[in-house]
Amino acid sequence: MEDLKKSLKMPLFGNTFSPKKIPPRKSASLSSLHTLDRSTREIELGLEFGPPTMNIGGQSWKFEEGQWITESGGNVSSREVMRLRKRNGQLEEENNLLKLKIEVLMDMLTEATLEFHLMEKEVEDIKTQHQRKK
Repeated sequence: MEDLKKSLKMPLFGNTFSPKKIPPRKSASLSSLHTLDRSTREIELGLEFGPPTMNIGGQSWKFEEGQWITESGGNVSSREVMRLRKRNGQLEEENNLLKLKIEVLMDMLTEATLEFHLMEKEVEDIKTQHQRKK
C-alpha cells in the first residue's frame, strides 16, 4: 500500500515540468522617425496641428464643431451654406408661428362677426315686435 502511495506522489515523466525561458525580444522599431533630430521630427509629425482635413473627389473637407465642412467647391463657402441653412430653419419656424397667429386671428374675427350678426338679428326682432305692439 505504501508503494502505491509513493508511486502516486512521484511524477510520471520526471521531476517537474519546467520549460526553457524564452529570451526577451529586442525592440526593433520599423519607423525611422526615432533616428531624426527634434526639429525634423516636429516638422514630420506636425506638432502644430489643426482640425482634421481630407481630400475626397477633388473636394477638401475639414472637421469643425462636430461636422465635416467642405472648404473648396462653388462660389459659396460651406460655412456660408451652413449659416444660410440655420437662418432658413429660423425663418421657417417664424413663418409657422405667424401662420398660427393668423389662424387664431381669423377664428376671433369669425366669432366677432357671428356675434355681430346675432346681435343685429336680435335688434331687428325687437324692432318688429315693438312695431306689432303699436
